[in-house]
Parts: sequence; structure tokens; C-alpha cells
Amino acid sequence: MHAYRTHKCAELRDFHVGETVRLSGWVHRKRDHGGVLFVDLRDHYGMTQIVADTDSPALPILEALRLESVVTIDGEVKARSASTVNANLPTGQIEVFARSVTVLSKSEELPLPVAGEQEYPEETRLKYRFLDLRRETLHANIVKRTQIIRETRRRMEDIGFTEYSTPILTASSPEGARDFLVPSRIHAGKFFALPQAPQQYKQLLMVAGFDRYFQIAPCFRDEDPRADRLPGEFYQLDLEMSFVTQEEIWDTMEPVMAGVFEAFADGKKVTPAGQFPRIPHSKAMLDYGTDKPDLRNPLIIHDVTQYFKTSGFGLFERIVEGGGVVRAIPAPKTADKSRKFFDDMNEWARSEGHAGLGYVTRKGGEFGGPIAKNHGEEGMRALYDAIGLGPDDGCFFAAGKEEQAAKLAGAARTRTGEQLDLIEKDAFRFCWIIDFPFYEWSEEDKKVDFAHNPFSMPQGGLQALETQDPLTIKAYQYDMVCNGYELASGSIRNQHPDLMVKAFEITGLTQADVEERFGGMYRAFQFGAPPHGGMAAGVDRMVMLLCGVQNLREITLFPMNQRAEDLLMGAPSPAMAKQLRELNIRVVEQPPKA
Repeated sequence: MHAYRTHKCAELRDFHVGETVRLSGWVHRKRDHGGVLFVDLRDHYGMTQIVADTDSPALPILEALRLESVVTIDGEVKARSASTVNANLPTGQIEVFARSVTVLSKSEELPLPVAGEQEYPEETRLKYRFLDLRRETLHANIVKRTQIIRETRRRMEDIGFTEYSTPILTASSPEGARDFLVPSRIHAGKFFALPQAPQQYKQLLMVAGFDRYFQIAPCFRDEDPRADRLPGEFYQLDLEMSFVTQEEIWDTMEPVMAGVFEAFADGKKVTPAGQFPRIPHSKAMLDYGTDKPDLRNPLIIHDVTQYFKTSGFGLFERIVEGGGVVRAIPAPKTADKSRKFFDDMNEWARSEGHAGLGYVTRKGGEFGGPIAKNHGEEGMRALYDAIGLGPDDGCFFAAGKEEQAAKLAGAARTRTGEQLDLIEKDAFRFCWIIDFPFYEWSEEDKKVDFAHNPFSMPQGGLQALETQDPLTIKAYQYDMVCNGYELASGSIRNQHPDLMVKAFEITGLTQADVEERFGGMYRAFQFGAPPHGGMAAGVDRMVMLLCGVQNLREITLFPMNQRAEDLLMGAPSPAMAKQLRELNIRVVEQPPKA
């Protein structure tokens, strides 16, 4: 007999009855029924019920053990009585009567329970992550993550992509976040950077003559954590293709992403490949107030600025006079809602840092609220007819500078959809957001800067860069969005050195700067670079959506906390003086915080 087990804890069935077996695992639960002890024994694969009665030498040993101790049990498989069959457990038709037990490892008193799904402080969960990972839901999420990655990899290989590994120690790159720097011992005073993304390397692979690259790539960004973004490290499905248009990239990747989601959606609806809507960035900002729209929400925002150019409602008229806009967010079938519903929405907007959210009520065709009263019956009727609202539909209004109004309107659309229970259930709704602005104005730096990937191809090429207002130039850039999350981002790349220099010059960099910062790519583009493009999809977000969780920590093995600390391993930690001397680094002591 095997030293530890003849079967796994999810393996035994009624046809094993009468067999002598050996199982090993963790003591998950114990239930004492007056001289008969029931133990749920757990391993990676599942659970088996162990029974020890007064005739079993295993009874006193199991009674004395704490939960989560590791044991090996020898025993006989017996059928459960009809009344005690557990239909929710694969092994629920049998139980194992323990004849002997060997204690492999005793557990101390647990800092958090493994059995059950009780909420526990995050700090405790992360410090004792090895215990947290034993919990059923988190354990299943991690297994599912691996399965999703395996399915993704298979689908990419099936359509002709080859996986290549790119360096982890590299040069600093402008990917929109801070780099993690790694000091060089050999080259004193110089630093490597951990890659924010393999962007430059995958483009260089195209220049090197490879055609279809992909990688499940680790990426490192020193940015502030949030629920849908992990501090420090995350993973991307990174891919690049040569001699392609952006439409070909979309057509190639839709079946991959839709297929992966269909495989793990557990019956939820998924937007079919070939049917992902393609929404220009400007339209997305107008219709949804965001470039990450949740298409499960049927509400569409409307620009109603023209209806308030002249209005009895002076506030909106003055905003429009000053160059602002007014956006309307439908609140359909709200005739039965009290005034409080609308006032609460206004208070919510204020709590989010906005000036407020105006509203109009309508019941049986009768308008209500200060905006309607001052704007007038005729004006309100014309506005309602124009945007397709009915006699029992309310409406919210976001007014102000265009960017502010769009942001508030987008947030109000989401909240209204949630409050009125309009969000489609059990569905993954994909779309592409396309035609992103190439540049944006940086208020902080008071200059034009890249709005997205700096290595993208501007629409109109060099001519657009030389003749157009930079803020009017669009890029061959696109995002894949699912249920309000940016799932992937990509572009057709710029492979012309003169165009590359010109694009960076507009942001204030010189040719010498470009050659210094991106010398590898700049040189490569002078020796025959094919047209190429690609994208990167967030693996962690894919898994998060498919597991139905709101926090990436629920699908990651050993995440850091909100302060970017690894509580389990104690990182970051001070370096030893010897290490610092070897790296020619001196640490400057920080003054104590007041």
C-alpha cells in the first residue's frame, strides 16, 4: 500500500464499498455525536467523511487534534444509510470507518477559520495566506485561473501564434506608470527596470521577422493599488501580429476571447465572436460617459445642450452660455418613485464631489421638479420627444464643462441602472472602443502629451502630425471592454523612425531624447520594419470577471495589501549594509511622520 494514500479525498464512490483504503489530508471539520466522531477529511481534490467510534483506536487521537492538522487514515469504505446520503458531496454516498490514524503534522490554534466562508480582516488573510488558500472558494478560484490561462494559451496556439519569452530586466519605458528600478552591481549608479509591459520587445520581434507572437507576460508597475488593479505585479495576454490592419486584429481576437469566456461562463450569455460592437471613443464618451461602457445597462446618455440655450432655468442657461454642456440620463418608468428617490440621487452626486444632479419627474405626462417648472411645459415636451422619453419616465441632468458633465453623466447612468434594476443579469457583453485621441492636454504639466500608447500609429500619418491640431488627431488605438472593465488595449504601431521622432517632438522630446530612450526600436525601424499591431489583455481581470468577484486579491495566489506590502513574506524589507555597499547605494533616512 502507498505510504500516504490509495485514493484522493474526492475519489471514493459506492462501488468502493468494502474496500480497505488509505487517505491523507487536512482535518476540515469535526462533529462529536456522543461516542461517534465524524471528521471531514480534505485534500486538494475534495472531501471524504471519516467515522471513528468507540471501537476505533483512531477516536482518541482524532478527538485530541485541532482542525487543519494533517493525518493519514486507514479504514474501510461503507455505504451511508439512505437518510444520511449527502447529495451535495461527490463522495456523499459513502464514509470511511477509521481503523488507524497517523498524525503527519499538528496544527496550532488557527488565526482564521478554513471551514466556511466567514469574512475576515484582509491583513489577517494576507499574513496567513497559506491558510486562506485552503478555503473552498479561493482555492477553486485559483484552480479556475490556471484553467483559464491554459485555455487561452491553447486557443492562441491553435490559430498560429507562438509563445516567446521576453526579458524581465530591461530599460525604463514610458508606459504611463512608475517603473520598479533594479540597481546594477556591475554598472554603478545605473538601473534596470522591471517591464511595465513587453511593448518594445514584442515590436522588435516583429522587426526581427517573427509573425505572430504571444506571451502570458508578467508586468510590473509601481502604482497605487485599487480593487480592479493589483499593486506591483499583474499578468497580460500579450500579442503582436505583422502585416495586419486593426480590423484583422479584432477579427482574430474576438473568437479567442469569446471562446474563453464561453468555456468558463457557467451558462451566462457571452457576446458572440463577430458581433462585438465597435464604438468610436467620442461616441462612447457621449452615449455612456466613459470609455469603458457596461453594455448590460440599456440607458443611453443624450446631449441636450441646445434645449437650454434659452431657458427659464437660469442655471443651465448660464452654463451653456459659458461653453458648458447639459447631458440627460433617462430614468425610465419612475412614475411610482417618490421625490426622495430623485433627491437621494442628487445627494449621491454631491457626495461624489460634483455640484449636484438635476432631475425632472413625469407622471402620466405631467412634469415635476424645479427644472421642469422653470424650463416650461413646451420646452420639456420638445426635449422628451427628441430623446424618446415617455409619459412616465423621469430624467436626470448633468451640466458643466464637457469633461465634468460626461463623468457625472456616466456615473449617474451606472447608478440609475443599478437603482432601477436595469442591468442585464448573467451576461458578458463585449465591445471595442476605437479611434482614441492620439494626444491629450496635460493640465498638470501644461503641455500636450500622449493619451494612450506612445508607439501607436496616428491616423493620417506624418501629414497629420505636421498639419493638424495635435488634439484633433485620432490614433489606430482600441480597447476591448467587457461589463464596464477595460479588458484589453492595443493599437497599430508606428514603424517609421521619422514619424516616431515627430510624434515625440510634439510632446516636448527631441530626436536625441528618442534615440537615447528608445534606441533599440529607433535603430530597428531603420532596417526594414513591417506594419504591425497587437494588444494586451489583462489576465487577472479576465479571471476576476469569470470568477464573479470584485477584487483581484480573490483570484491571485500571493497578493500584496493596499499599502503594497507582502505581509506573508515581509516585503519590502530593508537591505543589508553589505548589499547596499555592493550596489553603491546609500539609503537616506526619512524624517519621522508628524
